Amino acid sequence: MKRDKSQSATAGVTHSSTGEVLDNGEEHRSLVERIRFWITYDPAVTSIIAFFLIVFVYFSVTTESFLTQANVLNVIRQSAPTLIAAVAMTFVITTGGIDLSVGSTLAMVSALSAIALQAGWPWWITVLVMLVTGAVIGVVNGWFVAYERIPAFIVTLATLSIVRGVALLITQGYSIPVAPDSPFVAIGRGTVLGIPIPALLAIVVALIGHIVLTQTRYGQYVTGSGANMEAVRRAGVSTRRVLLRTYAISGVAAALGGVIIAARLGSGSSNAGVGFELEVIAAVVLGGTNMFGGHGTILGTIFGTLTIGIINNGLILSHLSPFLTQIVTGIIILLAIWINTRVFSTVGQLRRR
Repeated sequence: MKRDKSQSATAGVTHSSTGEVLDNGEEHRSLVERIRFWITYDPAVTSIIAFFLIVFVYFSVTTESFLTQANVLNVIRQSAPTLIAAVAMTFVITTGGIDLSVGSTLAMVSALSAIALQAGWPWWITVLVMLVTGAVIGVVNGWFVAYERIPAFIVTLATLSIVRGVALLITQGYSIPVAPDSPFVAIGRGTVLGIPIPALLAIVVALIGHIVLTQTRYGQYVTGSGANMEAVRRAGVSTRRVLLRTYAISGVAAALGGVIIAARLGSGSSNAGVGFELEVIAAVVLGGTNMFGGHGTILGTIFGTLTIGIINNGLILSHLSPFLTQIVTGIIILLAIWINTRVFSTVGQLRRR
């Protein structure tokens, strides 16, 4: 009887141990499956996150002042206008279009903001009028693209030149100062609980953009328009209105970026935002949005923007010649996009198998 009890107890222990091993094995498989699912679900986003971490760790190790609070806040503050415009650009590129006028819109809004404040306009009216100005520029772009069927590259290249020319005309090439005691300046320099206001604005824009792109009908129409516009049109959706709204959003986002930069620098200038459109587009494509439309990701855009911001900042802290900084940055971005594209296509082939 005692022997039976001891055998029963031993069997119980063995069964319990076996159960624990099985449970641990199932948990391990579950973790592996979750990781595998994430990698194959959106490999482009996974690869940009990995690249972001590599760049972050590299500059953290090679430069002493990179991880200081002041520098981190500086990177975040400087990246905010780019991220805001990049979120909107994600929508534009997802439709299969492009907006080259965002840098010029930013410059004109920057200059007009300073002029309006000097004329005695209240800061909040100035901001609202500037956002409307950006929307108007976006609507003009959208109208020619959607209703006149002119390629987006041609339309926005033209508005890039026109809007930049208007900015130069109204400023005569001079910077327009903003009073340092104006509440307007807080938009670019202020903080809330230690977080820069530009960063908070960028977070709100990114969150709204993610929800709209992934959880709303409009977001579905944007993705569908890029994947198969004719099919979306046959489903009864006005693709023209979708495109018009998308370019209007891009104009508003660029205008908000112009407001932030004018507030941060304490002046408006027609020379602001030179090359801004290229940085925005690079951030979007680097983040995994398909350049030909049909697939967009706000999460990828966030990491794409931060990666570019860190590269620019890290190269400066590394005391690299300013004449080489742009070259090195361009090479790194090109390689990252190439690797990202290769990873995306390779994993896509594995999924189809």
